[in-house]
Amino acid sequence: MKNRTLTAALSVALSTGVGSAAMAGGIERTVQSVAVIFEKGRYLELGLTFASPDVSGVGSDLTATPGVGSGNILESYQNYSFAFKDDINEKLSYALIFDQPFGADVAYPDTNYFGANTTAELNTNALTGVLQYNINGNASVFAGARVQSLSANANVPFLGNYKIDADRDVSVGYLVGAAYEVPEIAARVSLTYNSGIDHDFDTDESFGPLGMQTQTEIDTPQSVNLEFQSGINPKTLLFGSIRWVEWSAFEIAPPAFVAATGSPLAGYADDRITYNLGVGRALNENWSLLASLGYERQTGSPTGNLTPTDGFMRYTVGAIYRKDKIKVTAGISYVDIGDANSQLGPIFPAGIFTGNSAIGAGVRIGYSF
Repeated sequence: MKNRTLTAALSVALSTGVGSAAMAGGIERTVQSVAVIFEKGRYLELGLTFASPDVSGVGSDLTATPGVGSGNILESYQNYSFAFKDDINEKLSYALIFDQPFGADVAYPDTNYFGANTTAELNTNALTGVLQYNINGNASVFAGARVQSLSANANVPFLGNYKIDADRDVSVGYLVGAAYEVPEIAARVSLTYNSGIDHDFDTDESFGPLGMQTQTEIDTPQSVNLEFQSGINPKTLLFGSIRWVEWSAFEIAPPAFVAATGSPLAGYADDRITYNLGVGRALNENWSLLASLGYERQTGSPTGNLTPTDGFMRYTVGAIYRKDKIKVTAGISYVDIGDANSQLGPIFPAGIFTGNSAIGAGVRIGYSF
């Protein structure tokens, strides 16, 4: 029983990782996991993630500034999270989860690069409620609703001093999933579908002094999470995930901007699959270590100038401290960001972004009561 407890202590803390500087799709900041629903009894968790990306490029030969460097175009950011889980009875459990699943903080420095002083910001806050039904000691199903708010704005000086502002919109999506567990070896496989969420905005667009009010739709994409873990021996846990996101359905296409340029302000040509695999090792009753690798392949498709990244390799190390009812999980990640070529309009080459990276760190504090 003692050794089984050591393995179980690693279980949920490792299943979603920590310290990850998420770069999937360029604007994804959490994986929308509901793993907290598998915590035992009543559980409260607070989380903080910090990321510092370093993404820069040079103008292509067909721009007005060939070979000129852009400087670092992405700002550092913090993400906050909260989760509470409790049992209603032997069959039913519920969880409330707050996270900030998507975001962008773009700020091109004041240089000689053609895109200098371009800025863009996208913010989301989401509150998810999940209800789980335990079919037996091993299988369970769960479902829930996600209420999400989104706001966005951008300033693109090199395109006629274009500006857009979209006030905050609140909309609702849902999730469904199922899991199978073997508690004796801390094994679990869960599959979760997260719906897309549609946001409709009254937007203010302008080119210089010419302003107009328009309607813009921004849909955050649907996704599927496959998460798994299993004890290898009484002190070691293998964990991982496979996440598919329909990024090809995502775009920000304000009507006036599209009419002027022939392309959306932001969007992606391809869906993405992100893989994560790691191992955790319990050192004693209090301390455990973890390490994981994350991977998303490069598609080679051109990107927009607000999200010039394409795939990544992520390396994460961390530790877990557990004492009585307290559990603290902390980690740090280094992300090798894939090279990307951005474009203007439907076909015009713009920036060449190579050799980029990010550093992320995170901490989660959990309390069982």
